[in-house]
This record gives sequence, C-alpha cells and structure tokens, in this order.
Amino acid sequence: PMVARGGARAGTAVTFWQIRWLPLLLALTAVAVAAEQQVPLVLWSSDRDLWAPAADTHEGHVTSDLQLSTYLDPALELGPRNVLLFLQDKLSIEDFTAYGGVFGNKQDSAFSNLENALALAPSSLVLPAVDWYAVSTLTTYLQEKLGASPLHVDLATLRELKLNASLPALLLIRLPYTTSSGLMGSREVLTGNDEVIGQVLSTLKSEDVPYTAALTAVRPSRVARDAAMVSGGLGRQLLEKTTETDVPHPPVSYNDTAPRILLWAQNFSVAYKDQWEDLTSLTFGAQELNLTGSFWNNSAAGLTLTYEQLFGTRVTFKFILANRFYPVSARHWFTMERLEIHSNGSVTYFNASQVTGPSIYSFHCQYVSSLTKNGNLLVPQIQPSLWQMTLQDFQIQAFNVTGEHFSYASDCAGFFSPGIWMGLLTSLFMLFIFTYGLHMILSLKTMDRFDDHKGPAISLTQIV
Repeated sequence: PMVARGGARAGTAVTFWQIRWLPLLLALTAVAVAAEQQVPLVLWSSDRDLWAPAADTHEGHVTSDLQLSTYLDPALELGPRNVLLFLQDKLSIEDFTAYGGVFGNKQDSAFSNLENALALAPSSLVLPAVDWYAVSTLTTYLQEKLGASPLHVDLATLRELKLNASLPALLLIRLPYTTSSGLMGSREVLTGNDEVIGQVLSTLKSEDVPYTAALTAVRPSRVARDAAMVSGGLGRQLLEKTTETDVPHPPVSYNDTAPRILLWAQNFSVAYKDQWEDLTSLTFGAQELNLTGSFWNNSAAGLTLTYEQLFGTRVTFKFILANRFYPVSARHWFTMERLEIHSNGSVTYFNASQVTGPSIYSFHCQYVSSLTKNGNLLVPQIQPSLWQMTLQDFQIQAFNVTGEHFSYASDCAGFFSPGIWMGLLTSLFMLFIFTYGLHMILSLKTMDRFDDHKGPAISLTQIV
C-alpha cells in the first residue's frame, strides 16, 4: 500500500529499550544530511515485542515509505487495534535539540510527557529521519490496514468515546506548531502539545485501553543543510556564521504578448482525502509547468495549472478572476470569483471572494487556505470537501501587470489587529475610570455653615 520512490534514500530506525533515548537523538542531529523533506516519527505501544532492532541502521539515512511499512506491519497485525496518530503541523529533529532539555536538564524539556511515555512503554521505536512522502501517506496506510476511517478527536470527544480492545479505531489528534521565530514562542507551543499527549495517554490509561501511538508531522519545521556545503569539518562549521543562500523562487507568469497574470506563494500544498502533496517545486520555477487553458482580457482572467501525475491522476487548478468598476469608489476592483479543481471528470468549487483588491494593486495574504486554522479564505461549495488547499504567503495580480514584478500589495490583514483592539479597549477602560473619578471629585460639596465664636454656638438637636 505504500509505494517506494526512486532515489538514493535508505532507512534509519533506532529502537529504544532504555529510558535515556534523547542523547542518541541529539547525536544524530549532528550529522548533516542531504535530504530536505524529512520528519521524525516516534512510535510506542502498550504491548511488548512489537519492534526489534533494525539490522540496517546507520547514521545519515532516511527511512523510505517501503521500509516504514515493514516497521508498521507487525505492530498493526500483532499489536493493539486502537491506534493514536499525533500529527503536528511541523516538526524536525532539530526541535528535540533546541527544546529537549539536554545535558540532564529535564526540567527545561518541552517533551517531558513524551519522554516519560517512551521510558515506560514496553515497546518503542524512534525513526529520526523519515521521508516526507512516506509520512504524507501514513493516514491512508493506517486506514487501509485497520479497516477504520480516521476520527479527528480532541480531549473532550476522547473522554466521551468508548473504545473497545477488539474493535479497530484510528484516532487522529492534530497539534499546531508556531510560526514565530522567537525561542519562547516555539517552546510554549511544543510544551502545550506535549501536555495534550500526556492528557490523552492518561485518559487511555484510566480506561485501561491498549493502544499503539505515533507522533510525526505534516512537514519539517526546519530545512536540513546540504552535506556538500559542509567544508572543513563539523567543528569548523559550528564556529562559522551561516549565510543565507536560498533564493526565492520566481512567480508563475502567464504571458500572451506581455506578462498578464502573476502568482506566487512560499508554499503550495493540496490534499485529497487527507493525503497532502507539496506542489511548490512543481509550480514555481518549473520549466515545464502546463498553463494550457489560461486566458486574459480587461474584464476577466483565468490562470490554469495542470499536473499530470497528482494523486495518481491528472489534476487541474483554475484561478478565475474578474475586474469590475464600482461607482462608489470610482475605481476598478478585482475579485477572485472561484477556484476550481478538475479531477477524474469531476469539478470541486471553492468560493474565494475575499481575495479582492484595487485593480492597480496586487493581493497578498499570509494564508489563502481552506483550513479553518489558516483563515478559511477558500470556502468549498459542497462540505465536507475531499480536497483541501493551503497557499502560504500568497500573492496574485491579474490586471495592470507591468513586467515580471508585482505592484503594491493590498494585504488581507484588517486595519484593526488584535493588538489595536486590546489597546483601544484598555484605553476606554482607563478613560472610564478617569471619568468616574473626576465625577466623584466634582461631586464633593464644601461646608456652608461655620461656627462663629462671637455668636451663639451651633447646636445640633439629638434625635432619639
């Protein structure tokens, strides 16, 4: 069920039978690898003897999809029928190095619950580097092996489920990953994910349910450096200043007599039946990108991207845009009318009307995605949809294009950001306190009667 791809990639598997598994992971991170798309995979189970030490383990190799299936088959056939898949948005082996509490400082670790689970698990397996393609097919592979559809759960729904040891169940728990470059931001998110893992395992333990768990990610959080770039040894590399050599890929450009439509994204990923594919390298900078079917005129434009072998078939993406004049603003505005996905004779439509801006500008947004966590700017007409799409750092321009460069960008971010709203609310609250205090001061009244020592004394009648 998991087809191996060509290339000089092999597998690495390390079985951990002792508590102190993290130092070996940290040692493996010191090896520079040439593969860019690889993520770690951590497996553990409440049953014994599900995995044996791999015979072909050596540093620097990447576990392929075929080798991953050889590790998973015994666990799925002989182990518990309840499988937990903790799927994080991004994760790399470097995250364990940065936030794993090295040199015995376990109190600083962001993975305390994970470490404890591996230490107490009768069977465990850690794959430091797994081919990203193999992980992208993992959900489908587990579904076929177990004969159960993946069930997206959280802590609330997990407590309501009644799991049976004899009936197969595939529980999918999605975990976020911060996009912040700050150290504390990433540590806090990873610590929160680790707490979720601990609470899920605690719930299963309280119900005495046998299970097999896996932790991996959709894509790596960091890009591994090419081993060919390392010169003078690793020790010299650690002392040298790293230089940025990555050049942003060029935008997709549709031309007739001149450039008419420009499209760019830092990452372009699509999913069909929860199986994700990264189309970034196949779209931007690709010499043989198929733009057949694209069109342009002053009032409408369409950019068509066709991929011959995507999810085993021919898939076409159509970005349909319109340009209209609005008397209220006395200017032309463009709008992405819809996004169409053509596959196997069927068409899936996404409403993208929020992708809009003045025609003299381009449109930019951090995420144009069908996922709710990323803003949900792409809304499928039929829900739930088998297709999902995410374009990160998205920018498009279909009118008034000059050369191969975007015009000034109209960003999707609203004027009132959360920080501005918090500042306004705090200011209004402080103004209310100041106004109330000023009103209390102005309400004070001075005495209008005073005691005169030359006249009769003021007498106050006591009322009993």
